[in-house]
Order: sequence, then C-alpha cells, then structure tokens
Amino acid sequence: MSIEQLARKNVRELTPYQSARRLGGKGDVWLNANEYPVAPEFQLTAQTFNRYPECQPALVIERYAAYAGVNQDQVLVSRGADEGIELLIRAFCEPGKDAILFCPPTYGMYAVSAETFGVERRTVAAKADWQLDLPAIAASLDNVKLIYACSPNNPTGNLLDPNDLRALLEMAAGKAIVAVDEAYIEFCPQASVAGWLSDYPNLVILRTLSKAFALAGLRCGFTLANAQVIALLLKVIAPYPLSTPVADIAAQALSAEGLSQMRQRVAEISANRSWLQQALQDCACVEQVFTSESNYLLVRCNAASNVFKTLWDQGIILRDQHKQPGLAGCVRITIGTREECQRVVDALKPLLGTKEPM
Repeated sequence: MSIEQLARKNVRELTPYQSARRLGGKGDVWLNANEYPVAPEFQLTAQTFNRYPECQPALVIERYAAYAGVNQDQVLVSRGADEGIELLIRAFCEPGKDAILFCPPTYGMYAVSAETFGVERRTVAAKADWQLDLPAIAASLDNVKLIYACSPNNPTGNLLDPNDLRALLEMAAGKAIVAVDEAYIEFCPQASVAGWLSDYPNLVILRTLSKAFALAGLRCGFTLANAQVIALLLKVIAPYPLSTPVADIAAQALSAEGLSQMRQRVAEISANRSWLQQALQDCACVEQVFTSESNYLLVRCNAASNVFKTLWDQGIILRDQHKQPGLAGCVRITIGTREECQRVVDALKPLLGTKEPM
C-alpha cells in the first residue's frame, strides 16, 4: 500500500485552501491577503524561552476581554481565528454524522476545515444582496451542528443584517452553534455582536489580530463565547497553542497604546478605501465597486482575468474571486498605502480606455 493510499480518502481528495502565500507571485505591491501594508515594531520583553508557555496567557486574556467588553471566562486565544474554526468542528461535530453550514460566497476555510475532519459541508447560497437566505437555511438544518456567518463578509465586504443574525440564532437554538466571524470588525466596531452573548448561549464570535492590528504574521486569534462553550474548546485545544513570543507581542498590541495605534490604522485604511473606491469609478474596465465595511474592496471588471494578469505582470498582486458563487468577473483588492492604491488606479486606467469625464 502506497503512502497516498494510507491517507484518509477525504484527505487524498481534498483541495487545500489556496492562501495568498501558496498562490505565490513576485510582486512588490501585495494586495491579495487583506494584510496591513506596513509592519509594526515590537520588542520582545519575555525571556523565559526555556519554559513551556501558558495554555491561555493570562495577560492576553485579560486585555482582550477588556477590549471586547466580555468576561475573561468568555475568551479563548488560539493560533489565529483559523484554529478557532477548527476547534468548533472538533468539539461539536461527529465525523460522518453531523454537518456544518455556511453561505457562499464567503471565507474558504470553513469548507476546508470540515472536509479535513470528515464532516459534511452544507451550503446555502447567500441572496443576491449577499444577505442570509433564512428560509433556505431553516430547510437545511437537519444534522447541522455548526453554522458559520461572516460579518463583514469575506470577500464581499458587506455586513449581515443584525435582525437576520438574531433570527438565525433563534432558529438554531438547541440545535446548532452559530459562529459569527468578525475578523474585520475593527473597521465597523458598532456592528459587533459581542454584546449578545448573554442573550444567546449558542453564539460564538471569531476574532483575530491579523487585520487591523497588523499582526498577520503573529498568528493570534480569539474565540468569544459563553463560559460553557469555552470550557469545551479548552478540552480539544493543543496544550501550548501560543508561543511565548506570540503572547508577549499580543499583550503589547492589546495595551492602551497598542489599541490607540490600531484605531489610527483603521482610520488610515478607511480613508484610503474611500479614496480608492472613488478613483476606481474613473477606470473604464471597472463595472462596479461594491460597498465595503472592511479593509478591502470587491470590484467587478470587464475581462477580469486580463485585469488580474495585467496587474500581476506589473507586480501588483490582487485576489481573483471569479470562482466564488455569484462573483464572476470579480477581483478583491486589499487597501494598501495611498501610494499602493495609486499604483492600482494607474495600472487599471489604460485598460479598455479611460471613461470620459463628466
């Protein structure tokens, strides 16, 4: 029996998540992974590298709970929000029996994580406005233990209707966990559902330091949930999920100064997003720029594959979204520095000519 044959069948047939780094490229303007464009500076203060770290670093938990406005026993820290996605499947879904449900177009790791664990992936397409199709979800809940809802949604950038989220939580009560992925919530903090935890025992919220905190390379995420859920997740998490340097830098990022710097980044990126959204309207190859509450814009283009390759050849790396349901002709553009945004516009304007000024 070959090594390939020794592997589980679902793993042999699995298409891995195509992360920005796996897709590669040799650009100098990286606008394909929703990262912050400039590296923050931190100095390590911890020196106890000869000892195993705490499973749940106390200072990180304390500071994130204060930041998120929840109790400390409602916070779990992990290796990015991606690990939080997996922990929920491990804790709540029986392989070969239970299912997860999500609503494409949305983040691809929900599907990949479920497939990895041998758990059924069930999809209910979002409506034309990318809101939840609640009747279709209600008709698809048999054996569903876990529902993922991303808000702001990646890659569309829209917020989900809070009334729909409440209806979903009530619909799933006693049947399934509803995980609201808030990876981009710092760009619209008023839309967070963290204040709902006391109302819904089945609510889980996924967070990260990868976006507005500019720490994608740190791999540090958070799961917010009621204490009973957190206790279950602590049973299946690795013994030492965060290295000592990660915990050290995360605690610094969550200090008063770190939070102030994060909010300055959000203001900067939001301003650049508004500028880019307006500038793209003057590019003839652009059919539509969708409203976004995140650090990226979804853009529908004429001959999108040519747009993507033309910018790629100029060292400007975007994220092609045409394979996502309902996103034909779409690319996603991470908001970079103003200079990077200008390069995008300069590269797009010659394509198919330039729109006449009004």
